[in-house]
Amino acid sequence: MLDYAIWPGWRLLMQDAGLATSPVLRRAQLPGDLFTRTNVRLDPSSFFQLWVAIEAEAASINPALPAALQIAKVMSSDWFDPELFAALCSSNMASALERISKYVRLIAPMIIRMDRTVAHTTVTIDFLDHTLPPPDVFLAFKLVFFVQLARLATRSPVRPLRVSLPFAKEATMDDALAYEAFFGVPVMEAHLATLVFSTEDIERPFLTENHKLWLFFEPSLRQRLADLERTASMVERVRSTLLESLPAGEVSIQVVSRKLAVSVRTLQRKLHD
Repeated sequence: MLDYAIWPGWRLLMQDAGLATSPVLRRAQLPGDLFTRTNVRLDPSSFFQLWVAIEAEAASINPALPAALQIAKVMSSDWFDPELFAALCSSNMASALERISKYVRLIAPMIIRMDRTVAHTTVTIDFLDHTLPPPDVFLAFKLVFFVQLARLATRSPVRPLRVSLPFAKEATMDDALAYEAFFGVPVMEAHLATLVFSTEDIERPFLTENHKLWLFFEPSLRQRLADLERTASMVERVRSTLLESLPAGEVSIQVVSRKLAVSVRTLQRKLHD
């Protein structure tokens, strides 16, 4: 699954940031009611267009502050986003990042890696699909999101030890200064978007921890993840079967379903999923 989830909570967050949804969606050439729909998923091209449109709209309102920071300023616990919810229920940032890395595929084809040492933890963001690079604003937002999450949940001025982005050298002076003011350290350049937290901050208790609520929601998340993995497995099986059958020209759904030992209807349903 290489698509991205869009949640109704986006509309609230953008409104709080002073970003009108109508011009953003027009810029991205997306339906005007997108943020009112449920279970919306966008392909990478459309999703990245949306973020570019958010950046452009934010620049038209406040050119001195990057879009990622305009949104971060209003991010709070009442913005219901699955990623934020799962994290806020955690006991600390280490637990939050482990949960996010486990369930991130439910909302995006991303990989969150954690490399822990005694002194610090390095968090990197990567993608399952490298054919279309994500826009700078999206990468910046993800790092801003993690730092704002830590500050929101601990009510402490958490400051990462190091912040790196692929586009750091190309950033304008104003943007570089704005990010440095937010993170508390200059943003360096690296191949992947990266954050380094001290052990003290990564283990700092979350005041928002809610173990009972997490136990209530986690079974559903586990089931959705298992369903996603089964669907992804079927996609790979179909792809392999098609590659094997192409030389003989046997690419009808009847032939493929027979080779996979499933009914045509079952195969259609799985491909639809």
